[in-house]
Amino acid sequence: MAQSAGKPDGPKQSRAEIAARAQREAQRKERLREWLIVGGVVAAVAAVIIGVLVFTGNDDDGGAEADAPGVGDSAAAGGSGDSTGGAAAPGGGDTANLVGEVTPDYGFAFGDPDAAHRVVVYEDFLCPFCGALEASTSDQLTELVDSGEIVVEYRVFNLLGRISDYSLRSANAMAVVMDAAGPEAAKTFHDLLYDQQPAESGPYPDDDWLVEQAVVAGADEDAVRPGIEDLAFEDWVGEADDAAVDNGVQGTPTVLVDGTEIGGSTIEEMTQNILAAVS
Repeated sequence: MAQSAGKPDGPKQSRAEIAARAQREAQRKERLREWLIVGGVVAAVAAVIIGVLVFTGNDDDGGAEADAPGVGDSAAAGGSGDSTGGAAAPGGGDTANLVGEVTPDYGFAFGDPDAAHRVVVYEDFLCPFCGALEASTSDQLTELVDSGEIVVEYRVFNLLGRISDYSLRSANAMAVVMDAAGPEAAKTFHDLLYDQQPAESGPYPDDDWLVEQAVVAGADEDAVRPGIEDLAFEDWVGEADDAAVDNGVQGTPTVLVDGTEIGGSTIEEMTQNILAAVS
Protein backbone atom coordinates (compact mmCIF):
# COMPACT_ATOMS: atom_id res chain seq x y z
CA MET A 1 0.00 0.00 0.00
CA ALA A 2 2.81 2.32 0.83
CA GLN A 3 4.36 1.73 -2.55
CA SER A 4 1.10 2.11 -4.55
CA ALA A 5 0.13 5.22 -2.55
CA GLY A 6 3.52 6.79 -3.25
CA LYS A 7 3.64 6.19 -7.02
CA PRO A 8 1.50 9.17 -8.09
CA ASP A 9 3.60 11.60 -5.99
CA GLY A 10 6.86 10.71 -7.81
CA PRO A 11 5.77 11.65 -11.35
CA LYS A 12 4.04 14.86 -10.13
CA GLN A 13 7.30 15.98 -8.48
CA SER A 14 9.29 15.21 -11.62
CA ARG A 15 6.92 17.22 -13.78
CA ALA A 16 7.24 20.14 -11.39
CA GLU A 17 11.00 19.95 -11.54
CA ILE A 18 10.92 19.76 -15.32
CA ALA A 19 8.65 22.81 -15.47
CA ALA A 20 10.93 24.72 -13.12
CA ARG A 21 13.96 23.82 -15.16
CA ALA A 22 12.22 24.89 -18.34
CA GLN A 23 11.32 28.20 -16.77
CA ARG A 24 14.86 28.75 -15.59
CA GLU A 25 16.21 27.88 -19.06
CA ALA A 26 13.82 30.33 -20.67
CA GLN A 27 14.93 33.03 -18.26
CA ARG A 28 18.60 32.23 -18.97
CA LYS A 29 18.06 32.50 -22.71
CA GLU A 30 16.28 35.79 -22.29
CA ARG A 31 19.16 37.18 -20.23
CA LEU A 32 21.64 35.90 -22.81
CA ARG A 33 19.68 37.58 -25.58
CA GLU A 34 19.72 40.85 -23.66
CA TRP A 35 23.46 40.56 -23.02
CA LEU A 36 24.12 39.93 -26.71
CA ILE A 37 22.13 43.00 -27.65
CA VAL A 38 23.97 45.16 -25.13
CA GLY A 39 27.33 43.68 -26.16
CA GLY A 40 26.64 44.39 -29.80
CA VAL A 41 25.82 48.00 -29.03
CA VAL A 42 29.00 48.39 -26.95
CA ALA A 43 31.11 46.82 -29.71
CA ALA A 44 29.60 49.11 -32.31
CA VAL A 45 30.29 52.17 -30.18
CA ALA A 46 33.86 51.00 -29.55
CA ALA A 47 34.39 50.49 -33.28
CA VAL A 48 33.22 54.01 -33.98
CA ILE A 49 35.54 55.44 -31.31
CA ILE A 50 38.53 53.46 -32.62
CA GLY A 51 37.75 54.55 -36.15
CA VAL A 52 37.68 58.18 -35.11
CA LEU A 53 40.98 57.84 -33.28
CA VAL A 54 42.66 56.14 -36.23
CA PHE A 55 41.28 58.73 -38.63
CA THR A 56 42.43 61.67 -36.54
CA GLY A 57 45.76 59.99 -35.89
CA ASN A 58 46.39 59.53 -39.61
CA ASP A 59 45.41 63.15 -40.15
CA ASP A 60 48.16 64.30 -37.79
CA ASP A 61 50.94 66.18 -39.55
CA GLY A 62 53.77 64.18 -38.01
CA GLY A 63 53.15 65.51 -34.51
CA ALA A 64 53.90 62.09 -33.02
CA GLU A 65 57.41 62.06 -34.47
CA ALA A 66 60.35 62.85 -32.24
CA ASP A 67 61.85 66.32 -32.43
CA ALA A 68 64.81 66.37 -34.82
CA PRO A 69 67.94 68.39 -34.12
CA GLY A 70 68.26 71.66 -35.95
CA VAL A 71 71.41 73.11 -37.43
CA GLY A 72 72.68 75.51 -34.80
CA ASP A 73 75.04 78.43 -35.12
CA SER A 74 78.22 77.69 -33.22
CA ALA A 75 79.24 81.33 -33.45
CA ALA A 76 76.11 82.19 -31.46
CA ALA A 77 76.68 79.31 -29.08
CA GLY A 78 80.39 79.80 -28.58
CA GLY A 79 80.66 83.46 -29.41
CA SER A 80 83.93 83.22 -31.32
CA GLY A 81 82.80 82.74 -34.88
CA ASP A 82 85.33 79.89 -35.16
CA SER A 83 83.19 76.79 -34.89
CA THR A 84 86.15 74.52 -34.28
CA GLY A 85 87.31 76.59 -31.34
CA GLY A 86 90.81 76.55 -32.78
CA ALA A 87 90.93 72.73 -32.76
CA ALA A 88 91.76 70.96 -36.00
CA ALA A 89 89.70 67.94 -36.94
CA PRO A 90 91.57 64.71 -36.09
CA GLY A 91 91.41 63.67 -39.74
CA GLY A 92 93.54 66.65 -40.63
CA GLY A 93 91.04 68.14 -43.09
CA ASP A 94 89.94 71.76 -43.17
CA THR A 95 86.25 71.99 -42.26
CA ALA A 96 86.06 75.78 -42.31
CA ASN A 97 83.73 75.91 -45.32
CA LEU A 98 81.56 72.97 -44.37
CA VAL A 99 77.88 73.18 -45.25
CA GLY A 100 75.73 70.91 -43.11
CA GLU A 101 72.18 69.72 -42.60
CA VAL A 102 70.12 67.23 -40.65
CA THR A 103 68.45 64.98 -43.21
CA PRO A 104 64.95 63.42 -43.15
CA ASP A 105 66.73 60.05 -43.09
CA TYR A 106 68.16 60.71 -39.61
CA GLY A 107 71.54 61.66 -40.95
CA PHE A 108 74.08 64.45 -40.54
CA ALA A 109 75.14 65.56 -44.02
CA PHE A 110 78.25 67.62 -44.69
CA GLY A 111 79.20 69.20 -47.99
CA ASP A 112 77.77 71.04 -50.95
CA PRO A 113 74.20 69.80 -51.62
CA ASP A 114 74.95 70.11 -55.35
CA ALA A 115 77.95 67.80 -55.20
CA ALA A 116 78.21 65.06 -57.80
CA HIS A 117 78.22 62.18 -55.32
CA ARG A 118 76.62 61.36 -51.99
CA VAL A 119 78.31 58.98 -49.57
CA VAL A 120 76.06 57.61 -46.82
CA VAL A 121 77.66 55.87 -43.84
CA TYR A 122 75.57 53.96 -41.29
CA GLU A 123 77.65 53.83 -38.14
CA ASP A 124 77.74 53.39 -34.37
CA PHE A 125 80.32 55.32 -32.36
CA LEU A 126 81.13 52.14 -30.41
CA CYS A 127 81.61 49.93 -33.48
CA PRO A 128 85.35 49.18 -33.91
CA PHE A 129 84.96 48.56 -37.64
CA CYS A 130 83.36 51.99 -38.00
CA GLY A 131 86.37 53.42 -36.23
CA ALA A 132 88.71 51.59 -38.55
CA LEU A 133 86.82 52.80 -41.63
CA GLU A 134 86.82 56.36 -40.30
CA ALA A 135 90.60 56.23 -39.79
CA SER A 136 91.06 54.83 -43.28
CA THR A 137 88.80 57.27 -45.14
CA SER A 138 88.65 60.48 -43.10
CA ASP A 139 91.41 62.44 -44.84
CA GLN A 140 90.28 61.61 -48.37
CA LEU A 141 86.56 62.11 -47.75
CA THR A 142 87.14 65.41 -45.92
CA GLU A 143 89.20 66.68 -48.84
CA LEU A 144 86.47 65.65 -51.29
CA VAL A 145 83.84 67.37 -49.15
CA ASP A 146 85.88 70.57 -48.95
CA SER A 147 86.47 70.55 -52.70
CA GLY A 148 82.72 70.29 -53.31
CA GLU A 149 82.92 66.91 -55.03
CA ILE A 150 80.91 64.87 -52.51
CA VAL A 151 78.44 65.08 -49.67
CA VAL A 152 79.04 62.74 -46.75
CA GLU A 153 76.03 61.78 -44.67
CA TYR A 154 76.61 60.01 -41.37
CA ARG A 155 73.59 58.10 -40.14
CA VAL A 156 74.56 57.42 -36.55
CA PHE A 157 72.35 54.98 -34.69
CA ASN A 158 72.25 52.74 -31.64
CA LEU A 159 73.27 49.35 -33.04
CA LEU A 160 75.29 48.15 -30.04
CA GLY A 161 72.94 49.19 -27.27
CA ARG A 162 72.93 45.62 -26.01
CA ILE A 163 76.58 46.12 -25.08
CA SER A 164 76.54 49.62 -23.62
CA ASP A 165 74.42 52.74 -23.47
CA TYR A 166 77.41 54.62 -24.89
CA SER A 167 76.04 53.99 -28.39
CA LEU A 168 72.85 55.85 -27.50
CA ARG A 169 74.54 58.57 -25.46
CA SER A 170 77.13 59.36 -28.13
CA ALA A 171 74.56 59.43 -30.95
CA ASN A 172 72.39 61.73 -28.85
CA ALA A 173 75.41 63.92 -28.12
CA MET A 174 76.13 64.25 -31.83
CA ALA A 175 72.57 65.48 -32.35
CA VAL A 176 72.88 67.91 -29.44
CA VAL A 177 76.08 69.41 -30.84
CA MET A 178 74.57 69.74 -34.31
CA ASP A 179 71.48 71.34 -32.83
CA ALA A 180 73.32 73.77 -30.56
CA ALA A 181 76.57 74.52 -32.37
CA GLY A 182 76.12 73.76 -36.06
CA PRO A 183 77.71 71.50 -38.67
CA GLU A 184 81.36 72.40 -38.31
CA ALA A 185 81.36 71.72 -34.57
CA ALA A 186 79.32 68.55 -35.15
CA LYS A 187 81.78 67.24 -37.76
CA THR A 188 84.72 67.96 -35.49
CA PHE A 189 82.88 66.30 -32.59
CA HIS A 190 82.20 63.26 -34.80
CA ASP A 191 85.90 62.99 -35.64
CA LEU A 192 86.97 63.47 -32.03
CA LEU A 193 84.78 60.58 -30.87
CA TYR A 194 86.38 58.25 -33.38
CA ASP A 195 89.86 59.56 -32.72
CA GLN A 196 89.36 58.58 -29.05
CA GLN A 197 87.01 55.65 -29.55
CA PRO A 198 86.67 53.33 -26.53
CA ALA A 199 87.14 49.60 -26.82
CA GLU A 200 83.94 47.71 -27.51
CA SER A 201 84.39 46.00 -24.14
CA GLY A 202 84.86 49.31 -22.28
CA PRO A 203 85.45 51.26 -20.17
CA TYR A 204 83.02 53.71 -21.70
CA PRO A 205 83.23 57.51 -21.55
CA ASP A 206 80.70 59.26 -19.33
CA ASP A 207 78.56 62.31 -20.08
CA ASP A 208 81.16 64.71 -18.68
CA TRP A 209 83.64 63.42 -21.25
CA LEU A 210 81.12 63.88 -24.06
CA VAL A 211 80.53 67.44 -22.90
CA GLU A 212 84.29 68.05 -22.84
CA GLN A 213 84.64 66.83 -26.42
CA ALA A 214 81.73 69.00 -27.50
CA VAL A 215 83.48 72.04 -26.02
CA VAL A 216 86.75 71.11 -27.73
CA ALA A 217 84.78 70.87 -30.99
CA GLY A 218 83.58 74.45 -30.55
CA ALA A 219 80.28 74.20 -28.69
CA ASP A 220 79.40 76.19 -25.60
CA GLU A 221 79.15 73.98 -22.51
CA ASP A 222 75.95 75.60 -21.25
CA ALA A 223 74.35 74.99 -24.64
CA VAL A 224 75.12 71.27 -24.82
CA ARG A 225 75.40 69.89 -21.30
CA PRO A 226 71.64 69.73 -20.55
CA GLY A 227 70.85 67.94 -23.80
CA ILE A 228 73.71 65.48 -23.39
CA GLU A 229 72.87 64.65 -19.79
CA ASP A 230 69.11 64.47 -20.33
CA LEU A 231 69.25 62.57 -23.66
CA ALA A 232 67.32 65.33 -25.40
CA PHE A 233 67.25 63.44 -28.72
CA GLU A 234 66.79 59.91 -27.39
CA ASP A 235 63.49 59.46 -29.24
CA TRP A 236 65.01 60.76 -32.46
CA VAL A 237 67.88 58.28 -32.16
CA GLY A 238 65.29 55.54 -31.59
CA GLU A 239 63.59 56.52 -34.83
CA ALA A 240 66.99 56.42 -36.54
CA ASP A 241 67.36 52.84 -35.31
CA ASP A 242 64.00 51.92 -36.83
CA ALA A 243 64.84 53.67 -40.09
CA ALA A 244 68.12 51.75 -40.39
CA VAL A 245 66.30 48.45 -39.92
CA ASP A 246 63.64 49.47 -42.43
CA ASN A 247 66.40 50.23 -44.93
CA GLY A 248 67.83 46.74 -44.53
CA VAL A 249 70.92 47.73 -42.56
CA GLN A 250 72.14 44.69 -40.64
CA GLY A 251 75.54 45.83 -39.45
CA THR A 252 78.00 48.70 -39.31
CA PRO A 253 79.64 50.20 -41.15
CA THR A 254 77.23 50.06 -44.07
CA VAL A 255 78.22 52.44 -46.86
CA LEU A 256 76.20 53.63 -49.85
CA VAL A 257 77.51 55.72 -52.72
CA ASP A 258 74.74 57.31 -54.76
CA GLY A 259 72.34 54.71 -53.38
CA THR A 260 74.49 51.66 -54.15
CA GLU A 261 75.95 49.68 -51.27
CA ILE A 262 79.73 49.48 -51.31
CA GLY A 263 81.26 46.33 -49.88
CA GLY A 264 84.66 44.86 -49.28
CA SER A 265 86.16 41.88 -47.52
CA THR A 266 88.46 44.17 -45.51
CA ILE A 267 88.38 47.80 -44.40
CA GLU A 268 91.18 48.56 -46.86
CA GLU A 269 89.22 47.04 -49.73
CA MET A 270 86.05 48.89 -48.71
CA THR A 271 88.04 52.13 -48.61
CA GLN A 272 89.37 51.55 -52.10
CA ASN A 273 85.88 50.74 -53.39
CA ILE A 274 84.38 53.89 -51.84
CA LEU A 275 87.07 56.15 -53.31
CA ALA A 276 86.78 54.46 -56.69
CA ALA A 277 83.02 55.01 -56.69
CA VAL A 278 83.36 58.77 -56.19
CA SER A 279 86.30 59.34 -58.51
